[in-house]
Amino acid sequence: MEEEEPKHRIRALHTASTVTVYQAYAPEIGLPAARQGRFPASWKRDRMTWIKPSFLWMMYRCGWGAKEGQQTVLAVEIARDGFDWALEHACLSHYEHGLHPDQQAWKRELKRAPARVQWDPERDLNLRPLPHRSLQLGLTGEAARRYADEWTVSITDITALAHRIHAHVRDGDLDAARRLLPRERPYPVRDGLLDHLRR
Repeated sequence: MEEEEPKHRIRALHTASTVTVYQAYAPEIGLPAARQGRFPASWKRDRMTWIKPSFLWMMYRCGWGAKEGQQTVLAVEIARDGFDWALEHACLSHYEHGLHPDQQAWKRELKRAPARVQWDPERDLNLRPLPHRSLQLGLTGEAARRYADEWTVSITDITALAHRIHAHVRDGDLDAARRLLPRERPYPVRDGLLDHLRR
């Protein structure tokens, strides 16, 4: 019998030293980023940027690379120690009774934290919500700068892959679509790393 997926668990494509996250940009940002393997100067390092280890959640967000301003889908391979640092220094993006002492304490923590976490329903190939959650990690300030200039190992334009998988889904060939998906598996986190980010 298949093990039931826990509600809050990070699933990602990862190696011993890196983890792959997804973002989608307008071509004027996405194409040079993929070409150079790093974010261009026009990428605003002082803005909040959201990274997603779930390929299908990214497809839900960008409409398979069809939404305005999100036509270039990027797979960004980053250092695992950077990803873990962001998780360690993150705050939940919403107040959670029982996890935070009170709303004021949560607001203070949110203002101070260079990263924030949202757990949103994971998606299936038809982009319908699943019962378990997918991590979204928002980076700002120090975390956004480190992401762009220190943690990034490689940036790959995977727009064509997104379109190919979507074509199989439209044709009703979910097995062919599934075979092309990135191999996301549970991401190993050290004990206690996510305790402040889930109830």
